[in-house]
Amino acid sequence: MVILRQQIVVLIACSLVLCLGIPAAAQGFKVYVATDMEGCSGITGSVQIAAEEGKQLMAGDMNACIEGCFAAGATEVVVRDIHAGGNNVNPKVIDRRAKLVQGSTPGKRFKEVEGSAAIILLGYHAKALTPGGTLAHSFSSASIQGMWLNGREVGEVGVDATIAAEYRIPVVMVAGDDKTCAEARSWIPGVVTCQTKKGTGPQSAHLVPVEDSRRLITQKTKEALAKRQEIRPIKIAYPATIRWDYLPRGSLRTHNPAFKPVDNPRRVEKTGESVEALLLGKK
Repeated sequence: MVILRQQIVVLIACSLVLCLGIPAAAQGFKVYVATDMEGCSGITGSVQIAAEEGKQLMAGDMNACIEGCFAAGATEVVVRDIHAGGNNVNPKVIDRRAKLVQGSTPGKRFKEVEGSAAIILLGYHAKALTPGGTLAHSFSSASIQGMWLNGREVGEVGVDATIAAEYRIPVVMVAGDDKTCAEARSWIPGVVTCQTKKGTGPQSAHLVPVEDSRRLITQKTKEALAKRQEIRPIKIAYPATIRWDYLPRGSLRTHNPAFKPVDNPRRVEKTGESVEALLLGKK
């Protein structure tokens, strides 16, 4: 009799979800937010990236996104500080509801991503040498002139969306300048984009006012997570091949306005069954 009553309760609960339209978010889910710095609100150039200002702007965008995640029904949010060495923001200023992952994570691009229903790429930038892209580069502005994935030119958005797919998790939102947003849409069908600025050059942008940009991040986060079951992980062919074109030592950074592409960069190709492993040198 007890078992029968439990079954009846379950059936009633399921009926309420179906008939009354109780949102799936009410069931709770985990969100993973990978945060770079160059595409964050208020940032236009390298001087900010190297200063405390950049770290504070990055932290503010993280909190705006965290707010949107919980407003959308998330019950767990992991935020990965992914810029440079991964030790940029002050943990004391990050929303305490979220778990912050910082520092080096050898062999793992997105530490603690497992079990996530969706990934958000926050504060990202366009691939190296994108015309008008603010601080555009591909993983290293100092040493990499360009990258290709299975013969297609790629930046951090495409690579990270592919790595997310290797964990069967969709990237549902990408935030950055207009060039980054366009790049994201070209890689991820249906992705929600959040434009924090319009790139006008490697060290310049027309900015959305910071507070407006933060409100937009929160709004777009909620919108993206509402679509999390509609946006699918991207697909590429395996074995996958990554090609890197490396710059000579001492070259200008690719986001230096005076940079000129090298005619004969050192070219390296690697092929394997995991883009994450190829990127991080595990194979």
